Amino acid sequence: MIITQTPLRISFAGGGTDFREYYQKKGGAVLSATIDKYIFVVVKKRFDKKIRVGYSITEMVDNLDELKHELARESLRKTRLTEGLEISTMADIPSAGSGLGSSSTVTVGLLNAFYAYQGTSQTAETLAREACEVEIDILGKPIGKQDQYAAAYGGFNTIRFVPDEKVKVEPLMIDESIKRKLERNLMLFYTGITRESSEVLSEQKKNIPHIVDILDELGAMVDQLKDCLSKEYLDDFGRILHQGWQCKKRIASKISNEKIDELYAKALDAGALGGKITGAGGGGFMLLYSPQDKQDKVRDALRELQELPFSFNRDGSIVIFNIRR
Repeated sequence: MIITQTPLRISFAGGGTDFREYYQKKGGAVLSATIDKYIFVVVKKRFDKKIRVGYSITEMVDNLDELKHELARESLRKTRLTEGLEISTMADIPSAGSGLGSSSTVTVGLLNAFYAYQGTSQTAETLAREACEVEIDILGKPIGKQDQYAAAYGGFNTIRFVPDEKVKVEPLMIDESIKRKLERNLMLFYTGITRESSEVLSEQKKNIPHIVDILDELGAMVDQLKDCLSKEYLDDFGRILHQGWQCKKRIASKISNEKIDELYAKALDAGALGGKITGAGGGGFMLLYSPQDKQDKVRDALRELQELPFSFNRDGSIVIFNIRR
């Protein structure tokens, strides 16, 4: 039996510049951090040749091609496993539309588990690159490349996307005490609004030729946020998050809605300095930056929402249990 643990992430700036249609022309960058919330993948050998996959539903198939779970199917194919497996996925967060990069986290975790099952290990770079191949090239998902690299590498990073398809993961070199202070000023709330990220992202991808200037601005905020952290101007970090959210809402029509705008306005009125909907937008989790002395007021203003306490995480996808017979 193999069990992998793969972290979810929060992205602070640069989302959208990781789309091929943008970075192949201008290069892209995001600033993101993985958190101590995970997706677990369990793989074990079956006594027969069937494939059983358990997630929100359970599938049992005789042939790999019959498997409806696309990420599992194509990750199995990628790692040349075709039969006789029990596979389960479990998550620390709601399974649908979290905005924390869950789909790519699943893919990285599956690949890592399937390689470990065969007695081999792969680098974070290989896991991330192959996850991108599965999701973008094989399945044609309308997504970028940041989530796969965040999940595979872990940590607090600038991830740069080069026009020649290379990806550079640059760990953020700031004092740990600053990271801890930032962590204490961040709050994560589940909006309870679920959505299909592909719908939002498809529109965003289609809009790229018309929103290059907005994506330029979002990409520039990566270095602005890094500068705030290096100088310990943490409240300015929160204000730039707010500017980024205002920009992001302009890149596709369903990134926000009346309910999200209302919740965000309540948070600002209570003392939050900025924030955003994580991921594609439209629902899932809301990330807020709030000085600690204002946080109780923010919680009260958003009392209809469930808060998800979190800490930054250093590790990418790892094997936490490995017994092969």
